[in-house]
Amino acid sequence: MEQVAFIVWRESVEALLVVGILYAWLRASPEGRRGLPWLWGGVGAGLLLAGALALVLLGVASWLSDTGQEWFQIIMALVACALVVQMVIWMRQHGRSLRRQLETGAAQNLGGDHWWGLLVLVMIAVAREGSETVVFLYGTVLSAPDGNALGGLLLAGFGGFVAALFTFWLLQLGGRVITWRRFFRLTEILLLLLAGALLVSATDRLISLDILPALMDPVWDSSSLLDTQTTLGRVLADFAGYRAYPALSQVLIWLAYWGVVWWLLRRASSSVPGPTAAARVQVAPQKSSF
Repeated sequence: MEQVAFIVWRESVEALLVVGILYAWLRASPEGRRGLPWLWGGVGAGLLLAGALALVLLGVASWLSDTGQEWFQIIMALVACALVVQMVIWMRQHGRSLRRQLETGAAQNLGGDHWWGLLVLVMIAVAREGSETVVFLYGTVLSAPDGNALGGLLLAGFGGFVAALFTFWLLQLGGRVITWRRFFRLTEILLLLLAGALLVSATDRLISLDILPALMDPVWDSSSLLDTQTTLGRVLADFAGYRAYPALSQVLIWLAYWGVVWWLLRRASSSVPGPTAAARVQVAPQKSSF
């Protein structure tokens, strides 16, 4: 449940950032206000695309055999892990120039009065966040050791979205406690921990199918210190891939994951001049606020 709420929260804030930048920019001029219906049309189209992806995933899963569903769950967990890492790297590289890129694209459509271009721009941006959310949630739910009630998942998702609205409002205040820089840095760490947990859950299934050798099982037993049945142990298992008695292959893959992530982050940071990419994301323009 915590994973679902966190994923919806993080992705919703990023989608609100994109829509908020364009909304404030369009509202700042009489000409731009004519594009607001196209902005909301793009939001709706992006949500529809994300919903279509969810239906496709559900349909594919229902067609598979038991073994096929096991492989599908493994693939979805690995894809979700890769998408999380890709998103963090992308924000590290492009977050600082995100506002300028969006406003440039909107200005080109406004100059030529091509509002379809604005609709497509927003649709792609929202669909990207929405599709990532669908894949993350699907991979997370499938990787859970036991099933979750649909009502609980919907409640967690709704809570995450409400928290995203509140977080976005706080970030617009420009306070010193919660800033865009700190927000992206904190969630960057949490997302990478979550991706590592998805990777570990995929190795659990691969070992159970005798596809991945355990090498040594277990390497240690830390259940006396922190059992995964406790509240803290369960949270660490969900968000960081903690295992009280892991196999050696899991430990090696987990270490390799963090080695690759560290290298990718160093490479992404070196390609961005000045501060990190997400350091100074500002949403409100000089003549407008929201």
